[in-house]
Amino acid sequence: MAQHRLFPYLVLLVGVLVAATSSILVRLAQEGGAPSLVIAAWRLTLAVLILTPLAWRRGSDEIRRLSRRDVWLGVIAGIFLAAHMATWISSLAYTSVASSAALVTTNPLWVALLVFILYREKPTRFTLVGLVAAIGGSILIAFSDGGVLALTSGASGLSFQANWQNLLAPPDKADTALLGDGLALLGAMTVTGYLLIGRNLRTHLSTTAYVWLAYTAAMVTLVLVVLVAGQSFWGYPAMVYVWLVLLAVGPQLISHTSFNWALAHLSTTFVALSILGEPVGSAIFAFFIFGEAFEPVQLIGFVLLLAGIGMGVLGENRS
Repeated sequence: MAQHRLFPYLVLLVGVLVAATSSILVRLAQEGGAPSLVIAAWRLTLAVLILTPLAWRRGSDEIRRLSRRDVWLGVIAGIFLAAHMATWISSLAYTSVASSAALVTTNPLWVALLVFILYREKPTRFTLVGLVAAIGGSILIAFSDGGVLALTSGASGLSFQANWQNLLAPPDKADTALLGDGLALLGAMTVTGYLLIGRNLRTHLSTTAYVWLAYTAAMVTLVLVVLVAGQSFWGYPAMVYVWLVLLAVGPQLISHTSFNWALAHLSTTFVALSILGEPVGSAIFAFFIFGEAFEPVQLIGFVLLLAGIGMGVLGENRS
């Protein structure tokens, strides 16, 4: 009986750990020479190839009966998902795994902000405090990555050292990590559109039908972008394709399935807060695999950002 109660927590833990490998697999594929857009396109293409037979076996009748409105909304959601994949994966070519993973998980706060703007649903105090904390954490991460702010120790103790010239430096001399941080934040904003449309469609569509529709639209969008950009899907080392398959099977399918299954057995708040373990796991993996260590200011911003997201999740569930 105790094992039965423990099983949902184990499934959720596996989902978080597998999701934490996403940034690592992307970085490995990038180091193998694959462009970010190609990685994003392959990830969705492989996921759709695996998902399609299952989706049509379980929900072919529902998919055939989709209204024109639902199809268009699903396509728009897929375009947002494609933009999320393209910007977030691109960010990993410029900034650290820890910064990218932390900033891209700010989407719960952007969801709360857009819900307020679009539907006038007033955010709770938890959400507002979380938003302020997350913005503060993001600024600290960006300033640390850009070499603007550092924490130094001296005879008088710990103190912040600011180098504002780095912030005002010409683009060709500025630290590219700032570009990566910006792309990660843009990835969080675009996935917010995907989630909001999904929240609307999931009121009357099954998970299988919605996910298949959105993933397929995202795949088509990314494939077209890669072709227009003149990039190739082939010609990379064999290990690159191993990373791509693992990326599609692991983070794209296993993790999402684990989270959705866990929602039927555990509280939404607990699942949402547990998913915050993904950037933590990614940072730990990156430390051991790529030797990416935290700068002190970056670590402070990282903790503040995750605390802000956690408060935002609690606030959204309280509302």
